[in-house]
Amino acid sequence: MKLSIYSYTNQGGREHNEDSLRWTSDGTEGVFVLADGLGGHDRGEVASQLAVEAICGGEDSPVPGREELLERFRQANARILEQQKQPGQEEMKTTAVALSLSGGTAAWAHIGDSRLYRCSQGRLDQLTRDHSVTYMKYLGGEISYMDVYHDDDRSSLLRAMGNPICTPEGGEGTARPGDAFLLCSDGFWEFVYNEEMLVDCLKSRTPEEWARRMLLRHIRRTPPGNDNFSLIAVFVEE
Repeated sequence: MKLSIYSYTNQGGREHNEDSLRWTSDGTEGVFVLADGLGGHDRGEVASQLAVEAICGGEDSPVPGREELLERFRQANARILEQQKQPGQEEMKTTAVALSLSGGTAAWAHIGDSRLYRCSQGRLDQLTRDHSVTYMKYLGGEISYMDVYHDDDRSSLLRAMGNPICTPEGGEGTARPGDAFLLCSDGFWEFVYNEEMLVDCLKSRTPEEWARRMLLRHIRRTPPGNDNFSLIAVFVEE
C-alpha cells in the first residue's frame, strides 16, 4: 500500500489561523491529524497545536489503532487542561479529527465538528458525526441533511477538547487501493457539498488535484470574514 498526501490551510477572512495540521508517514502507512481551535475562546490556535502534536506523536511512534487513537485524544485533552492554567489561556478549546492507515486498515477518531470522509468504490461516506446541536437535530429528524449547512445552531458544539470530560468517538474499517480520505475543518465542509467532493475525487489523479478542485468551489462561495479552512487529502494506491 502506497500513500500520497496533500495538506492545505488558510486563515480565510480572519485575523489569524486557529487551525492546525500535522501528519507523519513513511509512504506506506501514517497518521494524519487536523484540529480547529474554537473562535471566541482565547488562544484556540494554542489548543489546536497541542492537540495535533499529542495525537500525531513522533516520527518513531507506531501507527495507532482505534483504541490507541482514542487514548491519544484523552492525553491531548489533559495537556490542554494543564495549559489552561496559564493566564489568558483559561478558556481555550479545540475540535480534532485523526486518521491512521496501516496494513490495509483505517482507524479514526474525532471530537467536535471537524470531519473525516472516505471515497471508495464510487461513493463518498462521512465517517464522523458532528458533535453539534445542529447534527443532533438532523439525527433526530428535525431537519434535513442539507439544513445542517445553514442551521443557526451549527456552531453550538456539544463536545470539544478543553473540557474536563473528553469523549471522542472512533471507528475502524478497511483501506483499499483506490480509496481516498479527506480530513477537513468546518470552515471547509460548510461550503463544499458531499456530491461535489465525490465528483471531484473521481476526476482527480492525485490528492492535490482533488483538493484544488474542491478549493475552487469553496472560494466562489465564502463570504467576507469567513472562517479558517483546512484539509488533508490522502490517496491509497497500489
